[in-house]
Amino acid sequence: MKTVTIYTDGGAQPNPGPGGYGAVLRYGEHVKELSGGFRLTTNNRMEILAAVAALETLKEPCQVILHSDSRYVVDAMTQGWAKRWRAKGWMRNKADKALNPDLWERLLAAAERHEVEWRWVKAHVGIADNERCDQLAGQALRRPGLPEDQGYLAALQAGDEG
Repeated sequence: MKTVTIYTDGGAQPNPGPGGYGAVLRYGEHVKELSGGFRLTTNNRMEILAAVAALETLKEPCQVILHSDSRYVVDAMTQGWAKRWRAKGWMRNKADKALNPDLWERLLAAAERHEVEWRWVKAHVGIADNERCDQLAGQALRRPGLPEDQGYLAALQAGDEG
């Protein structure tokens, strides 16, 4: 099984506002960069989507070391929060809906294809691939003609904020 190292980042400026994500995937000497953005979205959605995009890009099951500076993403995956939310019908508890179920569903499905080790990294401390992801996300959110984030719009219409 191939071992792939991934760094991810996402953000929105302001939050919510135009958002972007970036990912750097490394396998041996091969490097692939991914990025994308939306006209209106949130930081958390872009952090999740960065991991989704990176894992969905892999063409075969791999051992993955995925680095994110988002505690939300890393903790939800390592502490089993996302799986519990899904098992409870996307509820965090009896009263509160889990936010971003569309993206959590995709992330869980993508992660299940691989052996993923989730690692939290501190942002803006000079880790080259993490800094590159931040650049990619920033560039993506400034692109003209960004598409709508249908998942975020649906959450707004339902009275939820992603």
